[in-house]
Amino acid sequence: MVMKEYLSLAETSEIVGKSKETLRRWDREGILNAIREPVSNYRVYRKNDVQELLGDLFDVNKNDEVSNYVEPENDYSVLELFAGAGGLAVGMENAGLKCVALNEIDKWACQTLRKNRPNWEILEGDVKDFDFSKYNSKVDVVTGGFPCQAFSYAGKKLGLNDARGTLFYEFARVVQEVNPPICIGENVRGLLSHENGKTVQGMISILNEIGYNVVPIQVLKAIHYRVPQKRERLILVGIRKDIELEYHYPKPHKKIYNLTDALKKGELFSSDVPKSEGAKYPEYKKQILDMIPQKGYWRDLPIDIQKEYMGGSFYLGGGKTGMARRIGWDEPSLTLTCSPAQKQTERCHPDETRPFTVREYARIQTFPDSWKFIGSTAQQYKQIGNAVPVNLGEEVGYSIVKFLNEYYKNSKLK
Repeated sequence: MVMKEYLSLAETSEIVGKSKETLRRWDREGILNAIREPVSNYRVYRKNDVQELLGDLFDVNKNDEVSNYVEPENDYSVLELFAGAGGLAVGMENAGLKCVALNEIDKWACQTLRKNRPNWEILEGDVKDFDFSKYNSKVDVVTGGFPCQAFSYAGKKLGLNDARGTLFYEFARVVQEVNPPICIGENVRGLLSHENGKTVQGMISILNEIGYNVVPIQVLKAIHYRVPQKRERLILVGIRKDIELEYHYPKPHKKIYNLTDALKKGELFSSDVPKSEGAKYPEYKKQILDMIPQKGYWRDLPIDIQKEYMGGSFYLGGGKTGMARRIGWDEPSLTLTCSPAQKQTERCHPDETRPFTVREYARIQTFPDSWKFIGSTAQQYKQIGNAVPVNLGEEVGYSIVKFLNEYYKNSKLK
């Protein structure tokens, strides 16, 4: 089979994990040069050049002298909303923060939390049905991965009442009831551009109204925080207005972990990934993916099969690099989804033609092997796919501990 020789700008951006603007700058600086594709005359990249660059970008031997680790100087507590299967909560726990209560509406995720942490207080049900005022001034941080929902824009400056009916309203309500020194919201990167940026500005305005200054928002790439996966999470940090302290995001690590680190014994895990159940591809899809090499995708298929497999989307723009995609051992996984065999977001095992198993999914999200998921295989995939990677949660946890250490130290001095 002949490998596809050229990659478009969009395809290269997806594979390298950098923006198109960065790639254009790299072209100017000679880091990765674009050329004119002989047939179409479009600006493209040689596949070999991209693969050589990836070796430098994802160098497993790169020394990592970055550490965000910090010891808590007091007992710190966290109240988590929209807790899911516990990715963020376990990360916070690893960083030394104690979970006093977790709210989650999904019954299977709640069973997962209870199974693994019988001592945690699990508040199962819709967040709007709970009153959190008993935690007022007793919790150091409120966290929550609220879903992104549109607001009704009643005026230029969005107030708390304008957000009624959305889950961000509930997040803000709980923060107001609990009054912690710091609150952390997390979301998908797309929140930045939702409603042309109005939604995120509305959230900042609402937190300001209830007494919190929002730190400049950042999108953290999980690969920079000891996670072998190209996942991005938007972090929204609110600091109570009476606190004159700067919050600093965790420093990105230099070392990038790959699929080998996730599934084999090494720095991240003390053993190979345990065997577990997993989804299977239908026979037709398996025959297609059998033809895909490691780190390859649908464009590596013969042209007639490309057209047949992709249907109408073959003629549309964009790289669609998640389709018929086989992950390589020496690269991080693409972002995991809630369903491992979806056509738009295939992440095929490097050697075997199958989706990742439940435990492989959990490893890529940096859950410990001891963390058990309850429910059907589909429910387990959903819980893992929706989670914040544990190691990313831990690194953010250290940044919170550092902030709280300074806050309480300053409080005692006054």
